[in-house]
Amino acid sequence: MSESPSTHSTQRFDVILIGGGIMSTTLGAILKELQPDWNIALFEKLDGAGQESSDPWNNAGTGHTAYCELNYTPRGTDGSISTAKACGIADQFHVSRQLWSHWVNEGVLGSPRTFINALPHISFVWGEKNSKYLRDRYQAMRAEPLFAHIEHTEDPDTVGRWAPLLARGRDNSTPVAASRFQDGTDVDFGSVSRQLAGHLDAQGVDLRYSHEVSGLTRGADGRWDMKVKNTASGEKFSASARFVFVGAGGGALSLLQSSGIEEIKGFGGFPVSGQFLRTTESAITEEHHAKVYGLASVGAPPMSVPHLDTRFVDGRRSLMFGPFAGFSTNFLKAGSYFDLPLSVRPHNLVPMLQVGAANTSLVTYLMKEVAKTHKKKVEALRDFYPQAHQGQWELITAGQRVQVMKKNEDGKGVLQFGTELIAAADGSIAGLLGASPGASTAPSIMFKLLERCFPGQMESWKSRLENMVPSYGRLLNDDPKLLEEVSAATAETLQLEP
Repeated sequence: MSESPSTHSTQRFDVILIGGGIMSTTLGAILKELQPDWNIALFEKLDGAGQESSDPWNNAGTGHTAYCELNYTPRGTDGSISTAKACGIADQFHVSRQLWSHWVNEGVLGSPRTFINALPHISFVWGEKNSKYLRDRYQAMRAEPLFAHIEHTEDPDTVGRWAPLLARGRDNSTPVAASRFQDGTDVDFGSVSRQLAGHLDAQGVDLRYSHEVSGLTRGADGRWDMKVKNTASGEKFSASARFVFVGAGGGALSLLQSSGIEEIKGFGGFPVSGQFLRTTESAITEEHHAKVYGLASVGAPPMSVPHLDTRFVDGRRSLMFGPFAGFSTNFLKAGSYFDLPLSVRPHNLVPMLQVGAANTSLVTYLMKEVAKTHKKKVEALRDFYPQAHQGQWELITAGQRVQVMKKNEDGKGVLQFGTELIAAADGSIAGLLGASPGASTAPSIMFKLLERCFPGQMESWKSRLENMVPSYGRLLNDDPKLLEEVSAATAETLQLEP
């Protein structure tokens, strides 16, 4: 399949990756290991890798293991707690840990401390009804091998030992409950993206920053053609590839729409912006060593679940609280206000209108969030940290999230929370829409992409994939012995031992 770049006006590649975030760099590194002879190019609109949704200040950096995110364990109409989604996400994060461990051993990634740190994950609620939910969730989760090591308490003193800021100054007349996993993590996906981009550059990938792709068209020869502009110099040129991956975050929808593939029809995007309160004052940050997630407000989207997080960015420790949702028509933080209106097509107009009509509570919630003052945001923080002082917290703007709008099985428009892989029937082009838990599960999503887009090569790649990820093709929740082996091995390599 390998081809050399053309010296003519159209530059030809085997693979073109659009976007320099965690998804494109992960796929690029996997492909370079599987097919080192393939000629690959990566075009990133900004002047460096991992600066949009993968940037540490633009995402929660949880390392989604489904340990503390309560929206992954909903209560059903029969009163039971469903753990299916949580198990799926946790299994996928173990795949991420295995691939990162492999890359650390191979020198693709540097010291684990530059991108991942051990950090307990805690779920925290208050009130009788919420405490009962968390108790029932604990009982359901501990029955799953992936979550068998969960701890639970409804004792305020124990909560105080786990996370002092949660308990200090709290009125103990209100019941509280908390569940904890000691082996959680904090991940800097911006650092992972930049390290993988550096590796790709060293491996001969044609890595170009400040290069914007506009439009994708299918040529008569079956290749995908695109126009590329160097935004720094103004130079324009054409490029083509046998396979294209659109990992451009919020910019993926318009590029996939321009391709005209049948699979993108009916899809739309609903942008949600966010803000966080942040402090770097050591007197506060040194007393909180955990990611603490609560329950979302009524009408709030799952991505707006409040959480008080320890973060490790560039070796510096901080605390973040939020997110406080807002609304902007941008699809990217560095995007355009015209992104939303220009994404409307005849094939997605009705589904988008149906989503709007069915989600008035979300619209109301967003309006209230936009109207919140800094003082009101600190008051929300005090639900978690009762003694928080307004002057110690700054407000930062996080990344833009574009939630997927699509047709369900009945043909009606629905708002979907999660990550959606879109691929043409012939596997020649694929892209991602949506948001959380995308970054944490990037390797699993990319393996799924390989299976869908390169079915003819999967058998020849299998042994190398199993070398990268020992559990490849198997579910760890179904194999407790393998789960134990994988957990211990990756904890040692990634330096995550308690």
